[in-house]
Amino acid sequence: MSIFFLQKNDLTFPPGELAHDSGVLAIGGDLSVERLIQAYGQGIFPWFDPHMEPMWWCPDPRCVIYPDRVKVTKSMRQLLRAKKFQVTYDQAFDQVVEGCEMVYRPDQDGTWINEEYKSSFSVLHQKGFTHSVEVWEEAELVGGLYGMAMGKVFFGESMFARRSNASKFGFIHLCHNLAERGFEFIDCQYHNDHLFSLGAEMVPRDYFLEIVRDNAIDHLEKAQDWNEIHHGAFDWNIQ
Repeated sequence: MSIFFLQKNDLTFPPGELAHDSGVLAIGGDLSVERLIQAYGQGIFPWFDPHMEPMWWCPDPRCVIYPDRVKVTKSMRQLLRAKKFQVTYDQAFDQVVEGCEMVYRPDQDGTWINEEYKSSFSVLHQKGFTHSVEVWEEAELVGGLYGMAMGKVFFGESMFARRSNASKFGFIHLCHNLAERGFEFIDCQYHNDHLFSLGAEMVPRDYFLEIVRDNAIDHLEKAQDWNEIHHGAFDWNIQ
């Protein structure tokens, strides 16, 4: 398959099914709020080196986690029962993104989380499309994650931890909340060992895109403040 080139004045994306074998679908365009909404609604996400044009991806297969299948190890269950950390939602979105920006990535030349990206995701957060999960130790932000929600699909973007297991603690809380609310899956984009340890699975792109497109139809009416709907109170004694 060919790699497409996007113009800044055209928000149209080619179908994700046409992505190159590498997963790259297109290069160019911008990171405007409108383009990001179009992209995620079609199962396409940006990922690129900081000094390059935006690159847009739609790999096959796709890595997802079904919220009701998240793996909770014995040691993590003990940590959850001990309530070592506190979890909130949509309370410190920009701080969480900045925490993810600072994560050291030895296999990458910098981060895709640049100023344009941060600005657009902040606006999307104000509009109720992007959300954050914060993990606190007393008053200190020690971990978190963020992503985009459309319908019953959550598109995970990035996570960080300043304490051992802090991001995993928040992610498990998120999974239980999403499972309670009937979310289809969490898009993890590409697989890695950490995601597999949490229960990630690889699914065919055609299946993934069908679910995403079904959920993107009325996403404009679905935006909401997660601080109002997520409480994070679960009985971790349940086996």
